[in-house]
Amino acid sequence: MAEGAANAILKTLDMAETIRWYTAVGFEVRDRFPDIEPTWCEMARDDLIVQFLSGETPWPGTPAMTGCLYLHPSSVTAVQDELRGVIALEWGVEEREWGRRELLVRDPNGYFLTFAEDT
Repeated sequence: MAEGAANAILKTLDMAETIRWYTAVGFEVRDRFPDIEPTWCEMARDDLIVQFLSGETPWPGTPAMTGCLYLHPSSVTAVQDELRGVIALEWGVEEREWGRRELLVRDPNGYFLTFAEDT
């Protein structure tokens, strides 16, 4: 297993698509098991480490989560420029009333990721 603790462990129904999407969004695959047709992987970008599990999981049903995962890059605008045309952007970059600039994306499992920086 890769060094560092995961911020979240999430269910996916399609590991190959999840790995493809997260790689396109700039995450690095830190580890996977097994190497061919993995059912577990760990991905990292900025300050977020997330693991995905497919196949038999302790969670019944389809992937679901209310809320979002936060990443804190040095520039949200740079992330927007990087991702424009690569994936659909849900919204952003928006100046939030609580003193943050945020960009929101949704992965193929329906999980939301928010790139945020202080204003």
